[in-house]
Formats: sequence, structure tokens, C-alpha cells
Amino acid sequence: MHYNGATDGPPDWRHRGSYIAKHGLTPALANEAVNDPNRLVLDPDPSSQSGRTIRIVGWSSNREMLITVILLPDGEVTWGVNAWPSNGTDQRRYREEEVDED
Repeated sequence: MHYNGATDGPPDWRHRGSYIAKHGLTPALANEAVNDPNRLVLDPDPSSQSGRTIRIVGWSSNREMLITVILLPDGEVTWGVNAWPSNGTDQRRYREEEVDED
């Protein structure tokens, strides 16, 4: 399982787009994080019970913050499941990964 936003297309938020509003986010902001060229992709998501979801930590320039996004690849569609402002752990992972790639 791997997510490549350039070839897989944007996540489908039709079922969960309104859900992420409780975190003050919109599908457009979540997609901005997903499309961050420096995004961190954790595949599978280390917190996933099923092992099927992917965690992406990416920068939103509109909100000027890191956003954690959970995606579920399912055949031809990648579902947007959840998104929230990144916690300290995800922020650290993102910054460490950025340093490792230089």
C-alpha cells in the first residue's frame, strides 16, 4: 500500500468532509497537507488497528501549520478518513524526516 498524490488523485472526502470540520479543517486544507512535496507518509499508519490506513503529515501554507491526514486506499478510490492539526509527535516525525533527507 502506497499513496502518491500525483498519480492516485486527490482523496475523496464525500463521506467525511464535514467530520473534519470539528477540528477546524476543510477537505481543501487537508488536501493541501497531502500535496506538500515534503510530506511525511507513514504507511501503514502506526495507530491503525486494521493496518489499512495511511497517515500523512504535511504543511498547510493557508493555515501555516502541520496537518495530520488519515487516508484509506480502497481499490480505485482513496478515502479521506480524518484530519487534525498535528500533535507534537507528528510534528517531530515530520521535522526529523525532513532533516534525514537533506
